[in-house]
Amino acid sequence: MCSIILRLTPDGTFIAANRDEMATRAWEPPGEYWPGICGGRDTLAGGTWLGLNRAGVMATVLNRTGTLGPAPDKRSRGELPLLALCAESAEDAAKAISHLDASLYRPFNMVLADGRAAWFVRGLGSGQPEALPLPEGVSMVTSGEVNDPTLPRITRHLPRFTAAPFSEWGNLLADSSGERAEKINIPATENHGFGTVCATLLTLPREGALAHLFAAGPPDTTPFATVRC
Repeated sequence: MCSIILRLTPDGTFIAANRDEMATRAWEPPGEYWPGICGGRDTLAGGTWLGLNRAGVMATVLNRTGTLGPAPDKRSRGELPLLALCAESAEDAAKAISHLDASLYRPFNMVLADGRAAWFVRGLGSGQPEALPLPEGVSMVTSGEVNDPTLPRITRHLPRFTAAPFSEWGNLLADSSGERAEKINIPATENHGFGTVCATLLTLPREGALAHLFAAGPPDTTPFATVRC
């Protein structure tokens, strides 16, 4: 269960994300593996969990509850951010994903953002994905709905991110305390080899250059470094 936290403001969009995965699933850190798109690459299926394009659009995909891993009759969800990042704005990316056939993929959540807007998209395994605009303020997405009060991780951590300045969000991503269902940073050694494998901090301003930081390991033990691609 990955986590993404987003603060949408009149000055831009601020994003923090942890990726949770099996420690044995190989991946590569962010790079321009696809023309005009910078993102980490899943070497098993060839897609990405989070990417950016040259227009300043960010796209990320998360598994919904109970859908970890691939299925032989489904397409990889890692291709969804790549499809979204053909768009020049978050709104256009949301429209593009909402026209797909959701039955081609295992259930998923997506967050799409640029410096002016952000969207939540859910694909439930049938029909077409539904795209919903996110309001100004802080939103958190894991394996359910936006700011889902039924998920312990969100009920514990959403108030913390809401109260903290963005400069502290990296420290909040690194917090590995709490009960198992609450943890935002999951030690793989405690969870049968499944845990937090990397983290991202993004600033998407309305004007000016974006900032992209990446921790190529659990954020409590791995420093964030600037991504240049």
